[in-house]
Amino acid sequence: MAANHDAGLVPFGVGADPQDAVPEQEKDHIRYTSDPNGGSDMSIEEKEGVAVTIADAQEGEEDEAETDPFVPFPIDPGIPHEEHILRVRSIVLGLICGALVNASNIYLGLKTGWTFSANLFGAILGFAVIKFFSRTFAENFPILGGKFGPKENNIIQTTATAAGGLSNIFVGAIPAMYQLKLLNEDPIKDFWRIVSFTAVCAYFGFFFATPLRKFFIIYLSRELRLVFPTGTATAMTIRSMHAAVGGADAAKAKTRALSWAFAASLTLRVASQYALGILWDWHIFTWFYIWGHYQNMAIHIENWGWFIEFTPAFIGSGMLVGLNPAYSFFGGSVLAWGIIGPLLVHYGVAHGVPALGPDGDPKWQDYMTFASFKLADPKNAPSPRYWLLWPGVLLMLVVSFTELFCQYKVLYYAGVAVIKGSSMGINSVLNRFGKNSTYLEKKAHIEQKNLVEDSATDDEQVKWYMWAPGLVLVIVLTCVVLGLQYHMPVGMSLLAILLGFIFSFLAIQCTGVTDITPLTTASKATQLVLGGATKGSGWAVPEAQLLNLVGGAIASGAANQSTDLTVDFRVGFLLRTPPKLQWIAQGIGSIVAIFLAPGMFVLFAKAYPCINDLNAETCAFAAPSVAAWRAVAIAVTDPVFPVPNSSGIFSIAISILGALMVVFKNYYLVGSRARFREWVPNMMSVGLAFVLPQTQYGTAMIIGATVTHVWRKRSPANFEKYCYAVAAGLIAGEGIGGVINAVFQVAGIAGEKYGSHVGCPGDQC
Repeated sequence: MAANHDAGLVPFGVGADPQDAVPEQEKDHIRYTSDPNGGSDMSIEEKEGVAVTIADAQEGEEDEAETDPFVPFPIDPGIPHEEHILRVRSIVLGLICGALVNASNIYLGLKTGWTFSANLFGAILGFAVIKFFSRTFAENFPILGGKFGPKENNIIQTTATAAGGLSNIFVGAIPAMYQLKLLNEDPIKDFWRIVSFTAVCAYFGFFFATPLRKFFIIYLSRELRLVFPTGTATAMTIRSMHAAVGGADAAKAKTRALSWAFAASLTLRVASQYALGILWDWHIFTWFYIWGHYQNMAIHIENWGWFIEFTPAFIGSGMLVGLNPAYSFFGGSVLAWGIIGPLLVHYGVAHGVPALGPDGDPKWQDYMTFASFKLADPKNAPSPRYWLLWPGVLLMLVVSFTELFCQYKVLYYAGVAVIKGSSMGINSVLNRFGKNSTYLEKKAHIEQKNLVEDSATDDEQVKWYMWAPGLVLVIVLTCVVLGLQYHMPVGMSLLAILLGFIFSFLAIQCTGVTDITPLTTASKATQLVLGGATKGSGWAVPEAQLLNLVGGAIASGAANQSTDLTVDFRVGFLLRTPPKLQWIAQGIGSIVAIFLAPGMFVLFAKAYPCINDLNAETCAFAAPSVAAWRAVAIAVTDPVFPVPNSSGIFSIAISILGALMVVFKNYYLVGSRARFREWVPNMMSVGLAFVLPQTQYGTAMIIGATVTHVWRKRSPANFEKYCYAVAAGLIAGEGIGGVINAVFQVAGIAGEKYGSHVGCPGDQC
């Protein structure tokens, strides 16, 4: 799952409450404790922090039988032995699943900044397809035939996760570079330039994550209580689908639900472009305005973006994240675009412009847009969107760092992990030359009681000579690529790489404990450090902004990729999959991601040029993550502070409030009061709503979250079986539908040209 993800579906690069990070249907299988060392007086209902015991998900076993989360799942005698798991069919299917998720994430990330992982999607869809092949074709049938078990399913999921990665770069830093005119106007001309950048990000994370399997999954997992909830949930799902008793029926139900949801979502997304005002968007206040012969006040509500959109992806995301993040996101939209924005315009602090331009139809003269970035004097005469951008970005940044600092034990243990890992590595090199350091040996020591037994044999491990030369080569190539393609000095490149190492350790540690990958912290901290490094060094503003965004992307991309692959190793550990085969699958999947993610971005940029055009008055892609990256880059490099004074003051005030709420939640709402945490707004979601001027996504999310809440209460067994599959199908279906629409747009056969505009404001959809 995510991320940022950080959650099943989270704001890209944004933190969330740890319980929001676990699929709703998996929460009952995971018990949490607030202490990284395992001590707590919390009940199951008061779960928060680190998973310490997992109920066995396999049907037919003892009800809620608790097992040690640091021991691989027991071998099921009913499952045939798997001799060959790294097969053409599993790799190809994993690549296809990852490609679907990658394409979906580019679409969804540019829309709203939210992305999701390929873990469970690849596991469920992979099971459905290969199980069909194994039953349909003979045992010796080339490529498609043969037995199918959980380890091969894990290979599919691992390949899918790698192939579905790296989209985070293209919904944040890269578009920000184009909006600031730091690259060529046409992304097609930059294709190989951004492919090379993607490649070094991918394989920096890939080679760096390889030795961390032994470190975080075997050596320190028990001591630091690193359970990786999403990885554990994925392993449990794979295991349950392959269970000898009831597994096939459960898996068939899940895949049927996923398939129908995917098909319906894709069909709706593609067909609706030809009748947007009827099938996709319901502009209810526009209807009232038209029915009132263009004379009433309803258009003033429409101007602030209040309408209903039947977006399956965000109904599905609401199903995954639950009530608190969904209602927090919606509440943030109400606060920003229903209260603060109108007040800013009423008192003349901010202003809008006619949506149809000065020469538009007179009957639509009251139809305005308040989301323009095309401003002559943004500091003194901002649009509401520009004014609200800064409180949203600062709120997300402050809350992200506050959440991290509240997890001070995580920071401490991350430091312990770095020291132990460095000591192990250096002493291992000394041992190979016949030397030994007593001091390093002591620092690297792990108590016997904390050791985790690795089921993988020595032949199944990834040898040091397979990853170490690659890591060194990638570091050199990173310096070369950044120097030649982006004119980044070697010293700055090495600084970005060092920050990537540090934040990768931190991200893996945080993900293992809370299931939250702090990409916002990693990227924005790197931007701040690089901003300080370029200040007073004589860099021109455009050059400083380019270095800032490139360096932040390197650190964020490495942290994201290494965390995803370490989570994959956790899944393989529980299912007893040989890590060497997982490693090969990860490497193959990364190759596809290197070309697919840039390709999808170029496709969307070609179909919708407004993505990279900061002066576009309207755009179907609000790209809030891009706005956040761009805002930080401007703030730390521009000699003239570009924030309106009133916006800056409000930014500080709401950020202090957000930080206090995080502290209140983490230090006061504990023990018997922890049950009230669900009533504390998720301030990261509130901040994202400030940056995103489209309110319809919050509306869609509360629909999904509310329906799912009622569903879970009334039919928990049915919910457990179908919820994630339906949500994943809805999300992926719309994402792929969006890709098809982009192709239609480039081909000149999209709804923009041939569709109906009935029901849309300004007679334009």
